[in-house]
Amino acid sequence: SGFSIPNTLARSSLSSSSVVPASTTQLYESIVSPFEAGGGAEGESAEAAKEPLEGPLELTWENVEAVLDEMRPYLIQDGGNVVISEIDGPVVRLELQGACGTCPSSTQTMKMGLERGLREKIPEIQEVVQSMPEGPPLTEDEINIVLDGVRPFLQVAGGTIDIDRIEGEGGLQPSVWLEMKGSSASLNSVKLEIAQRLQRHFMMAGLQIQWKEENKWDD
Repeated sequence: SGFSIPNTLARSSLSSSSVVPASTTQLYESIVSPFEAGGGAEGESAEAAKEPLEGPLELTWENVEAVLDEMRPYLIQDGGNVVISEIDGPVVRLELQGACGTCPSSTQTMKMGLERGLREKIPEIQEVVQSMPEGPPLTEDEINIVLDGVRPFLQVAGGTIDIDRIEGEGGLQPSVWLEMKGSSASLNSVKLEIAQRLQRHFMMAGLQIQWKEENKWDD
């Protein structure tokens, strides 16, 4: 029998962290950046009242802020915002806030929207990268805080979930391996929801959620 986390909990599943396993990338194909064509009539009307900035501009904090001001209406209307975290030579670090910070399309927003807009006006910029807020340490106790929130619903369907192992702590791509048993173990929607909750909790760039496959045949 099938199993799904109740809508009251699953509703947030499309507002997760930008970093997801490659195996789930295709699930986000229908999610678009607020900079896509057709988005933001209010932002367009607000910008119409201002004279657009003319490039090329010098790479300064003030100029980056001014160019971001032209793009902020598109983010604000979707419940988000952007602030400068750091300018390190030709690299600009930005922090997406609000809904934009936890949206699955945040990478697209950063690269196809903000980076493109900034580099068009400020050619000195070589790269725009997303600055992630610091989350809790990647420990079994912290992982279990998240898992304890879904275990009651798994138990209803006769399922369980446990931590198998943690790999790459302190590295660029740490991995959390989980083992799920029961009827829900084969449901990708349940796995996706759990992965997204962990990514929102830790806010850690490069975090990978992996699943230990249950042995179905015994030799």
